[in-house]
Amino acid sequence: MQQFDLRDYIKLKRTKLGLKLNNFAFKNDIDPSILSRLENKKFDLKYPVLEKIAKGFSMTPGEFLLEYENYIKNNQ
Repeated sequence: MQQFDLRDYIKLKRTKLGLKLNNFAFKNDIDPSILSRLENKKFDLKYPVLEKIAKGFSMTPGEFLLEYENYIKNNQ
């Protein structure tokens, strides 16, 4: 079984909010193919992309990472 990681959380959060991959990517200046490869664990997350993703969720990267940590702690 693969471990749930930050890339999984990005997809989970995006889909729970009803945001389509292409729309989220374009709205936040992310190449949709990068976001797709990221969510499918074929691409490692780089900080500039994390900044854009966090901004897309109206968060700072620190807030987003803290939310992810809390999610992991509460769902183990």
